[in-house]
Amino acid sequence: MNGDWLIRGRDGRLCAYAYAPGNDAIVCRTELAPGGPWSPPRTVGGDQRLHPPLALDQGGDTYVHLVSWRPTVPGESGLVHSTHFQSHLAALDWTPIGHPNKKGDRTGPPAVAVDAQGRAHVFVRNKGGGVSMRAQLEKGGWGPWRDLKGTDVRGELAAVAGESGLITLFAATADGLLRWRQEKPGETPVRDEKPRPATVRPGTLSALSTSAEHATLFFTDDDGALCAWRGDEDPVRFLDAAGPGPVAAVRCRLDDVDCTLLAQRAHSGRVAFAAYPTELESAGAWWAESGPALPPDARVALAEDANGRVVAASCVPGDPDRMHLTRRKDEAGLALEAWRQVL
Repeated sequence: MNGDWLIRGRDGRLCAYAYAPGNDAIVCRTELAPGGPWSPPRTVGGDQRLHPPLALDQGGDTYVHLVSWRPTVPGESGLVHSTHFQSHLAALDWTPIGHPNKKGDRTGPPAVAVDAQGRAHVFVRNKGGGVSMRAQLEKGGWGPWRDLKGTDVRGELAAVAGESGLITLFAATADGLLRWRQEKPGETPVRDEKPRPATVRPGTLSALSTSAEHATLFFTDDDGALCAWRGDEDPVRFLDAAGPGPVAAVRCRLDDVDCTLLAQRAHSGRVAFAAYPTELESAGAWWAESGPALPPDARVALAEDANGRVVAASCVPGDPDRMHLTRRKDEAGLALEAWRQVL
């Protein structure tokens, strides 16, 4: 997954996205009422065969945009896009949006971010090792593929829309970090002049809008430290990573303080949580583990429910029936309810 796979819809109901058994389709499960039981998995976007991974993002209008690769002819693939307007209704059928090099096989995991006008921006590595982008037009349809340049881009991308609706994209190379930013709505994001030296463990990038001015990139370096980077200074190493994968991150209020809450599958297999005042990594953070041990490929997501309570969920790729969930208790601190399987 690239993006938060646990989403709160306009009506306050949570919706979770996952690959179906066999990993050739996307399914979703939705609360039948806020805080209530969940629906069985149902297919998203029709019956087209898909390739992992899935990228998704939710705009300010609460619409969810999904992007994935699909096979076209033998040895080649193309990207497809769907919009899910309301989680309890059917999503639009998958629509082809092409290939950054016109044709060929998959070039890398896609990423998607939605701007303040509700337009999806799709990013993907191209055959040249840089990044290409295609964005929806204001009056419908899609603009052309644009080469954003960059070299030696590796692994996944992390894209996020800030509070202003302007989009920031992050990518890792063998020895550094790259960042692209929109300067005005609808404009093509511009890459920083120089990469930022850093060592990045593959598969650990995640991004979060943390203020009106900044998006924060989280990643694990080669020494196992969790780092935060906002582009203007060097990355800050502020906590040992709890486990090998990416962190899930959400902004929430804990004891009336604007905090960033992180969650990660720990080396023990359990879910580890850490929180600190947003953008104040110097304040320190500590992991606290919760719940049962999860399989090595389990993913963790964070969201807020209709009542503003933090919700954490875990899911095993290709097995949407094995989803577990917990909520923050209605008390001070970060006390959580017992984890329960979503039936």
